[in-house]
Amino acid sequence: MTYRPPALADIVTTLDVDRRTDDHFVATQLDNPAHHIVGGHIAGQALVAASRTAPGRTPHSAHVYYIRAGDARYPVDLHVDVARDGGTLSTRLVTARQDGQILLEALVSLSGPVESLAYQQTIPDVPQPDSLPPVQQQLAAFADELGGHWVRPQPFDRRYVDAPPRLAMDLPEPSSRMRMWWRPAEEVAVDEVLACGLLAYLSGTTMLEAALAMRRATPIGTFNALIDHALWFHRPVDLSDWVLSDQHSPSGIAGRGLSTATMYNRSGELVCLATQEVYFGSR
Repeated sequence: MTYRPPALADIVTTLDVDRRTDDHFVATQLDNPAHHIVGGHIAGQALVAASRTAPGRTPHSAHVYYIRAGDARYPVDLHVDVARDGGTLSTRLVTARQDGQILLEALVSLSGPVESLAYQQTIPDVPQPDSLPPVQQQLAAFADELGGHWVRPQPFDRRYVDAPPRLAMDLPEPSSRMRMWWRPAEEVAVDEVLACGLLAYLSGTTMLEAALAMRRATPIGTFNALIDHALWFHRPVDLSDWVLSDQHSPSGIAGRGLSTATMYNRSGELVCLATQEVYFGSR
């Protein structure tokens, strides 16, 4: 049977973790053929759990360390420690466990509204998403590979400015930059916290592509595991419109690939900046 990625509704539902007590949440995972817990997904769940303990405040940053792999067939327990509640900022420590073993630890910082000076770097000059083909169209020549893997429906529509990994494999010179417009594949109504969770999910599943392109590889047939993941949320993201993710891999060394993603909304406002490090090699 051909594996189908989870629907967007399933991702949103499982990001909104089940609260059992003030500081204990249970997070249902999204199973897949390898039973591998998706790093961006569990990071988003940890972010949402932390946010639910700080009403009236929204995430402005999260720093996640992935400690060991888990089994996506079973739920994960999330324990949230209240590290601090200040006048403006709140800090939470989230520990994810499965069968008593720690899978992940995250520090999440949340903020109340603040009026202050705002500035940012300018959005790159790139073609608008309406002028670019969907990724399935870009990869139509590879429709027969891997049971249709490259052209299957996805929870997010993606339109690449630069060659996606399967095309980048055949370029004369690899590029460390991979710019991509994305938006949810269907209408989704979420609060600001769940939108941040979706940003964590999306960045966790696409940022490694810049590092893969430098290795002339794709996610298929290449063992990779997230080591750490950090996000800074600058403005609420409008999930009814396209978001530009400017992805770059500035370094690869000792079996690791470092990637960054700077995300902008259609009007050019900076929405999110993320970094992650991925390990390539043996388990």
